[in-house]
Formats: sequence, C-alpha cells, structure tokens
Amino acid sequence: MTTAAAPRSNQELCLATLRDTDRDRYLACLLAPEDKRGALASLYAFNAELARIRDLVHEPLPGEVRMQYWRDLLEGQAHGSSAANPIAAELLATIEQHRLPRQTLIDMIDARIFDLYDDPMETRGTLEGYAGETASALIQLASLILSPEEARGSAEAAGHAGVAQAIAGMLLLMPLHRRRGQVYLPLEILTATGLDRDAFLAGKDAPRISAAIDAFAGLGREHLSKARAAVNVAPAVFPAFLPVVLAEPVLKRAQALGARLFDQSMAQPQWRRQMRMAFAASRKRF
Repeated sequence: MTTAAAPRSNQELCLATLRDTDRDRYLACLLAPEDKRGALASLYAFNAELARIRDLVHEPLPGEVRMQYWRDLLEGQAHGSSAANPIAAELLATIEQHRLPRQTLIDMIDARIFDLYDDPMETRGTLEGYAGETASALIQLASLILSPEEARGSAEAAGHAGVAQAIAGMLLLMPLHRRRGQVYLPLEILTATGLDRDAFLAGKDAPRISAAIDAFAGLGREHLSKARAAVNVAPAVFPAFLPVVLAEPVLKRAQALGARLFDQSMAQPQWRRQMRMAFAASRKRF
C-alpha cells in the first residue's frame, strides 16, 4: 500500500518553480537563511514570471494582459481567488509579513512592459532607470526580507549592482534579442560608435558593433565598481547580492568577444556559477 505524498506548501511550490525558471536565484535562496528562503523564493518567482512573459506570447497585448493580472493583484483588485496561484498567494503573504512596498513591485511591472515591444532604449539614463526599477529593486526588496534594519545601508550598492547585473543579463540574451529585433543597448552608445538600430541588428559592421558592445559592457563594469565602492553590504543582507557575482565574468567576456557574441553563448556551466556563488557567500564579497 502506497502513501500519498503530502501536498507541497506554497513556499515549496515557489522554490520548485524557481528551480525551473531562474536557477541562479534558486541557488541564492538555498544559500540564504532557512527562515527567509520561502519569502525570497516568492519574490524571485514573481520576477521570473514577469521576465518570461515575452517568451510566452507572440503579441504585446496578451503580454500586457498577463502583467495587468499582477498589477491588479498588488492593487487589491484581483479577479478570483489568489489562492489558486501559489506564487501570487505566497507573494501577498511575503508583502504582508515583511512590509514590502507594493508600489515598488508595481513599478517593476510597469518597467517590464518595455520587454513586450521592440522599441529601443534611447539613452543611458533610460537604461539605468529600467535596471533600477527591475534588477536593483529586486536586490533591495530581497534585502528588506533579509534584514529591514540593514537594508537601508545597502541601497546605493543595490542601485549600482542592479544596473551591472541587468547589463550582464542583456549581453547574455543579446543573440535572442537580436533575433527578435530587440535592442537594449542605448541608442546614444550606438550613435557614438557610428551605428543605428538597423545597422546593429544587421550585424555586418563588426568593428563598430564590437566597439558598441565594449562600451555597453564597460558601463556595466563601471556600475559594478561603484557598487563595490559603496558602503559595505551588511552580512545579513548579503544573500540578496549573491546573483550579482555572476555579472563580472559576463561583462569581461563580452568585451573580449565583441561582435562575435552574436554567434556564441556566453553562459557559464551551471556548476561553475554555483561554485562562484557559494564562494562569494562564504567570503561575503561580490
């Protein structure tokens, strides 16, 4: 006689979802204090749901509908019971337990609408604003979960670290974005290197494309240096910064590859990423 498995909690379901949708932040949860893992998993799973909407839809409108679901949930206007969606239910519980600012999460949704369209990033400031409302905000929200008392002191580091992390992510996904006709690299960088959106997407002018990628990755490294130079991140909130340790190898590799990254994957093996994060967790340095 077999015994039926006990139903998994919403926290366990969030972790399981995260393992499939964002393996690096899943590992960051496992390297965080056990009593914080469920809350972090709900936050990261919410972020992963937003990030993958473009992959699930073929037109912007259905994507906006999916994002409106999350906006309605956060604004208290959800249609139906949130209990049917374990990520939604656990996110609401996390918001209440850790007093997370709902507006920051709503701003994250609004920023992600950019992902649904093929409009280019206009300026460096536009890019930094997008990264600030997505990657940087995620680090700061995770810091609030880990230690609200210490989170304020790491806000500046979170801001810069998030921009570096976002740029690294954009470089990793640049071959995919190019196939879609998306350009996250700011137009002002393209213009400074003698390119426009169409010339960049065409991929024929390798020297200028390499120069643009070098400048883009250099911007990420500049923000990473500023994050490291900011006030020391308290050990209590350091797990929120763990995924940031994966940015620097990507930024350096992109500068080395230049235009060749259109045709090469820069993703490191999972075991190497795990080792890098585990080592950073022990040293408390990103």
